[in-house]
Amino acid sequence: MKIIVVDDELSALHVFLSEVIGERDVEYKFYRDDVDAVCNRVAGGNVDAAFLDIRMPDVNGVELAEKLIDIDPTLKIVFITGLSVSANDLPERVKEHTVGFLYKPYDAATLQKCLSLIRNKKRTLLVKMFDTFDCFVDGKRVHFSSAKSKELFALLIAYNGKMLTMNDAISQLWADGDTEKSKILYRDAVWRLRKTLNDIGVACVEWKRAAISLDKSQIECDYWNYLLTGRGGYRGEFCKTYDWSVSYLAELDSVKERR
Repeated sequence: MKIIVVDDELSALHVFLSEVIGERDVEYKFYRDDVDAVCNRVAGGNVDAAFLDIRMPDVNGVELAEKLIDIDPTLKIVFITGLSVSANDLPERVKEHTVGFLYKPYDAATLQKCLSLIRNKKRTLLVKMFDTFDCFVDGKRVHFSSAKSKELFALLIAYNGKMLTMNDAISQLWADGDTEKSKILYRDAVWRLRKTLNDIGVACVEWKRAAISLDKSQIECDYWNYLLTGRGGYRGEFCKTYDWSVSYLAELDSVKERR
């Protein structure tokens, strides 16, 4: 597990070091308040969590968390603070990534609890929809056993939390096929998708009779983030290998124009 610690107080960094130095599975790097260095480290990949002081002279820890989450949507956050701050005081997106707080002065037991939460946090699926569709877990591309199971998952992600019925899926993925054969192909794609998600340990789909829906809490998606913030890598292309994707371009373009 790789973590970074950002605190402008040198004494606080020494305390953290004294508590974490015996953790054999933890790699750590300390920073004062050098925002560029911290952002570059996270952009380099493979950082599991950032421990951030909330109040520093040159940067607010919550604002820094927002920057880091933009760089790596899978990053987990722990706030270090002497203030009376809770998750309810955080912006919604930061709140979703926050696994705990270290209130100064903290002890080894409290730090251990935060480290355990990071270790045991549900795996996050990183979904890229701009340009072509792909999914990643732990920095590795997810392999789908069939093209249609992958496309079915892309369509479900595009539904953005809405339930996708079998009839809706068939009308968009097998529009020109025989109805009964299309149902067989749909069920095969569902079975393959379910196996893929089970294999990677991300149980993010709720399986219902003739319908599927998402647990969005385990997914970070550039499309969803763009709809919320207007920030991201949209350049006019969205799941471009799928015919149904063109119906989403007008909405995406309108978000771009509003910003």
